[in-house]
Amino acid sequence: MEYVLSLLIAISLSATSGFRVFVPLLILSLAANSGWVELSPSFAWIGSYPALAAFALATALEAGAYFFPYVDNLLGAASVPVSMLAGMILTASVFVDLHPMLTWTLAIVTGGGAALGGSAISNILHAGSTTTTGGAANPALSLVETVFTFIISLLAVVVPALAFLLLVLVAYMVTRYYSRFRKRRLQGGGKSGGRPERPVS
Repeated sequence: MEYVLSLLIAISLSATSGFRVFVPLLILSLAANSGWVELSPSFAWIGSYPALAAFALATALEAGAYFFPYVDNLLGAASVPVSMLAGMILTASVFVDLHPMLTWTLAIVTGGGAALGGSAISNILHAGSTTTTGGAANPALSLVETVFTFIISLLAVVVPALAFLLLVLVAYMVTRYYSRFRKRRLQGGGKSGGRPERPVS
């Protein structure tokens, strides 16, 4: 059961790193400092005060950068490999007594994969917002994403199962939204792309 909880924490934190890289690291650092979460000895530095201060500053800078339309799209695309690395670190740090080989296998597959999934969802939402509103709604979307990331990250260390279920629900809703959006665009392109035939005289 301990490993299951650790896995749920790892997946939830890693997935949120796809939305904001430093928020889950900040929350994990706070949880470790308060004694709520035990970290692997190799990653005890995450629970240090210097790391906490660094994560807090990085979180503020990252969250602020996302409020600029079009910059958020570029930042989202560029941060994919960084979020995957963060996901791997988050996953490896919460497995305390697991064999290193298994730990890093889970970190790469589960942590990196969950972070990639979170990044994909975030990029889909920002691309859709940019296309439909010309970027006008992007700041509001960025605010919602940041708040959502904080909430899920907090739930990940307090109620891991609930955080995981909420992430699955969001992934399902975004997938449906993307399918409908793409279908609508294809239908619109088909209608506008056709030219009426002129009668032959």
